[in-house]
Amino acid sequence: MMRRYISLMLLCALAACSPEGAPKDTPEKIAARAAELAPADPHLADIYSHSCKACHAVAGSAAPLTGDASAWAPRLAKGQAALLGSIISGYQGMPAGGQCAYCTADDYRALIRFMSQKPAS
Repeated sequence: MMRRYISLMLLCALAACSPEGAPKDTPEKIAARAAELAPADPHLADIYSHSCKACHAVAGSAAPLTGDASAWAPRLAKGQAALLGSIISGYQGMPAGGQCAYCTADDYRALIRFMSQKPAS
């Protein structure tokens, strides 16, 4: 009887350690992490800090936060051409070009890749 009780207690303890029991990232935690992130490429890092970061690192901005792969997934599912078109033309609260007058399509593609991927832990 005691063995069953101990086994049950160990099983419950292990279940509490599962990923499902782990706390979810809040928008504030994701935004704090996004504020610390920057592309490794200096050119892209400059664009990100002067254009993208103003919205993509601010919880409540309605922009998908940098590093929040789940928020980016539906946008990426529309396809690269549609997403690029939204950036260039502007979309909802995002100004045309994302406030980057000198960005190229390649810059936007690289920034999308950077912002849409969950950072390594």
